[in-house]
Amino acid sequence: MQTEKQQQKEAMKMLKDTSRTFYIPITMLNPELKKTVASAYLCMRAIDEIEDSPVLASETKALLLKETEKLLESPGPFAQKEYDALLAPVAKDLPEVALRLGDWLDTCPAGYTDKVKAFTAEMAGGMSKWASKNWNVETVEDLDDYTYYVAGLVGVMLSDIWEWHNGTKTDRDLAVGYGRGLQMVNILRNVEEDRERGVSFLPDSMSTDEAFDYAQKNLDDGLEYMKDIDTKSILLFCRIPLALARKTLNALRDGREKMSRAEVEDTVAQITSDSK
Repeated sequence: MQTEKQQQKEAMKMLKDTSRTFYIPITMLNPELKKTVASAYLCMRAIDEIEDSPVLASETKALLLKETEKLLESPGPFAQKEYDALLAPVAKDLPEVALRLGDWLDTCPAGYTDKVKAFTAEMAGGMSKWASKNWNVETVEDLDDYTYYVAGLVGVMLSDIWEWHNGTKTDRDLAVGYGRGLQMVNILRNVEEDRERGVSFLPDSMSTDEAFDYAQKNLDDGLEYMKDIDTKSILLFCRIPLALARKTLNALRDGREKMSRAEVEDTVAQITSDSK
């Protein structure tokens, strides 16, 4: 039986291994927020790894995500054994973070665990719907719906966490825009790779310029979102991913695939320095 400290250490290691972008700002939060946000991120990352698997068939993903939604919606502790049985036929095709959903829930402060379960269940249900549609994004409305479930919902959950922690109130619509903007940058960065595997998250009618404008508009919502935040560590947490996304979007406009590692490090160092 692991101690709480050991569980938290493992969660932070997994976070570092799966997302450098979010690992850095999460480490800057106070202990309660760090545990809560790390748990929430890893739970949603577990779901995302199922949805984004390059190996699993769409029908399989839809089923796994729907059944996971049901497990998360069940009252009481998360049924990890049932989750293990659900994923057993495909476990070899999934990364560790996806297999340990119950562990990530266990690292969450008790007062917020049910909320993380509820938000993760909503994400799983939405992703299941899009997997069953084979991610056939035909209209801007479809794009809005898809990006809500995979990223906008994360923004809503973070807003809920800030309010639970210290009463910080933020605009939920702007929170959705913030998440959508980050996701749209990822979509634009991976357009060619997605096409090679037969998937497109952009409507056929959307031009390249319109796609960039969609990303920019939502990232601008992210800037507006932060105006309601006074807590220094929360503001820093929000600023880093947004700044990286904005610079990545500029790099893509210039024809580069992504920012260089040095640019990423310089951006984080500048934001951290400015906050002191």
